[in-house]
Amino acid sequence: MTRLVEISVAEAVLIRARAGDLGAQQLIYAAVAPATLTLIRRFVGYGAISQDLFQDTMVTLYERLAQFRGEAPLGAWLRQIAISKCLMYLRSPWSRARLCLAGLDRETSAAATPLTTAATPAEMIDVERALAQLAPTARAVLWMYEVEGYSHEEIARSFGRSVSFSKSQLARAHARLRTWFAPQDPESHAQRVRS
Repeated sequence: MTRLVEISVAEAVLIRARAGDLGAQQLIYAAVAPATLTLIRRFVGYGAISQDLFQDTMVTLYERLAQFRGEAPLGAWLRQIAISKCLMYLRSPWSRARLCLAGLDRETSAAATPLTTAATPAEMIDVERALAQLAPTARAVLWMYEVEGYSHEEIARSFGRSVSFSKSQLARAHARLRTWFAPQDPESHAQRVRS
């Protein structure tokens, strides 16, 4: 899949979309929707919240399309909108309250998620599940730094925090992922996934 930041749309399509042409707007949607949803899911996880943020991001895209100056690919501009929406959600008191409540029901949510039954250890590696084990803030910092290429300074500014905040969140995420992917016997792996 192409990264969102690399997706561009022809100027003629943008002009038509700005004028309200539904066909042009559909072309833009088809070009950017999969990568946008993937980015949002990496930040906040799967579920209704990522779908809501995706819809909000796409509505904002069409509302602000006239403001797009074309100095960078459309995907790079949309990435900023999507990340901003995700960070606003992660900083919201509603998000923190939901995380507290989700922590109370951790056992049932782990039981509801089927475990992989791959035949070899290489097939057992489940990046999605490993990322889901990270706290949302740590997952967002990890994704911004490792995949999107943000610097610690840019991440700190995005969260309204210090550079040391970004570095410590990244270090915690790396440590948690190292633990997740450390070679173990199958029985302790099943116990770790349930906890």
